[in-house]
Amino acid sequence: MKTLSKLFPALVILLLSSCGGTAQNLKEGEKAPDFTLQDSYGKSYSLSQYKGVAPVVVYFYPKASTPGCTKEACSFRDNISKFKEKNIPVFGISVDSKEKIKNFIDEYHLNFPLLSDENKDVSKSYGVLNKLGIDSRITFIIDKEGKIYKIIRDVDVAKHSEDVYPIVAKLM
Repeated sequence: MKTLSKLFPALVILLLSSCGGTAQNLKEGEKAPDFTLQDSYGKSYSLSQYKGVAPVVVYFYPKASTPGCTKEACSFRDNISKFKEKNIPVFGISVDSKEKIKNFIDEYHLNFPLLSDENKDVSKSYGVLNKLGIDSRITFIIDKEGKIYKIIRDVDVAKHSEDVYPIVAKLM
């Protein structure tokens, strides 16, 4: 039983990586699909509100409060001041409920918006919804004109924000 419990995280990662949701429907240079989603407090955010104003980081994550998603969110939390200094919005999106997202925010003191795509429409439009019905871990950097500047499919959760920042900062 101990061996199975040690192998379980690796099996989950392998399973998730083989379940689709690769955003192959979108290409760098194309217009990013617009969206309007709410955070866990009911505040709405639209991608289009940043057009002509600032580049935007949109990262999709599988499930709130899981180890990888927690590391990724905490990476952004710990480095969000750099993004805010340049007025670069960062949004995490998952298909989790607003309640589950609120618990995640409260537990880890997250200081940027996490948006709920519970009906999965945005996840489908970005091509990140996998066969398990959750989002694959993919990040989109969207320029000021609303075009996809960079798609990051290979994410190091522990330092993701550090990898993303120099890319998005040069778009200012």
